[in-house]
Amino acid sequence: MKMDTAVNIIGIAYGLILIIATFVRNRILESMRVDALIMPQPTEKTRPVNLVIGILVAGYGIYSLFLKVPN
Repeated sequence: MKMDTAVNIIGIAYGLILIIATFVRNRILESMRVDALIMPQPTEKTRPVNLVIGILVAGYGIYSLFLKVPN
């Protein structure tokens, strides 16, 4: 497996974790939340930030994984 493929798969997995963390309250998922990492007072109102960032990260990973660059 090439390094870029591994990085894209990890990005897709993290994006999916962020999407799940928007809806599921779990101790492990709480530590992966982006709003909890960057905002000083994360609340239930800041939870949708994870959904948006998760869709962007997973979407970019999927796009990069299947993008074929002509030689």
